[in-house]
Amino acid sequence: MNSHQRASSGSPFEDQFGFSRAVRVGDRILVAGTGPIEDDGSTTPGGAARQAARCCELIVRAIEHLGGSAGDVVRTRMYLTDISQQDAVGAVHARFFGEARPAATMIGVATLCRSEWLVEIEAEAEV
Repeated sequence: MNSHQRASSGSPFEDQFGFSRAVRVGDRILVAGTGPIEDDGSTTPGGAARQAARCCELIVRAIEHLGGSAGDVVRTRMYLTDISQQDAVGAVHARFFGEARPAATMIGVATLCRSEWLVEIEAEAEV
């Protein structure tokens, strides 16, 4: 019997690449790398902070869909194409997950899935 529950965000990449936004296995929720995607599939306009906020909104929505909350987040990874934006993205991270204080990593990368993406975030929660 498969005890996995899955959440979708509607990202066009989910079907194209064959993945789920989030998967719950027991008390653990694993959220895939989440880019700044709007509900219509377009990229969230704006700078790194605005894009990070959209990523966090999608992450929290997926976790809540699977029975958790932002307070259950125990691990995050943030990928930035411009590491000089670390303070702006870090402030957004604190707004969404500051009370949970998860183990967090911020990494500078050359590029993400879409050239206009400035940030991508993944998360893990323990419910």
